[in-house]
Amino acid sequence: MFPDGCRDVLILRGPEGTRDVVLTEFDFGPRPAKLRPGTEIVGYRLRPGADVSRRVVEAVAANPDLVEAILGEACGGWNDLDDAIAALTLPGATVAAVSRDLGVSIRTMQRHFLSRSLPPPDFWRLLARSRQAARLLDVASPLAEVAAECGFSDQAHMTRDFMRWFGLTPAQVRGSAPLLNVLSQPALGNWTGEQISTR
Repeated sequence: MFPDGCRDVLILRGPEGTRDVVLTEFDFGPRPAKLRPGTEIVGYRLRPGADVSRRVVEAVAANPDLVEAILGEACGGWNDLDDAIAALTLPGATVAAVSRDLGVSIRTMQRHFLSRSLPPPDFWRLLARSRQAARLLDVASPLAEVAAECGFSDQAHMTRDFMRWFGLTPAQVRGSAPLLNVLSQPALGNWTGEQISTR
């Protein structure tokens, strides 16, 4: 699993017919998924930064056929932190510029994220930049050009960030169509605007 700025509600069906509903955490680096053989997963990716309560997860467990309606209602409408997260994903964004545009100090913006149990503003900015760079690796542009286009100081800087977020170098990601596909799924930096995305 790679960091994507989203929490997921996963419905896990074991080979013996058991069912569990899990709400994932925000990932700060690559994480292996450990599943028993024969486990089936249906995942619902929440928009970047969205969260749901334990009560909502229990409602999904009790009514799995209504999962999309339950999650759509629970995620609610767009809020001030959605604006901040979207602004932090833009090319060249800085925490200082985004906080200034939102009319708050950097410290106030950091406190807003903390009050909602969200990773700090730089998490969103740095992860979005790496995910945007990963999506550009499916073309033949030199890695140094991709790094420059996405705001890295140089190719080595991009490689360090890829290792941090994905545990792989840009060349390793570029050489794997399945990895490129995973990193192109709707997530931070390319979210399409809906409340949830089924996968």
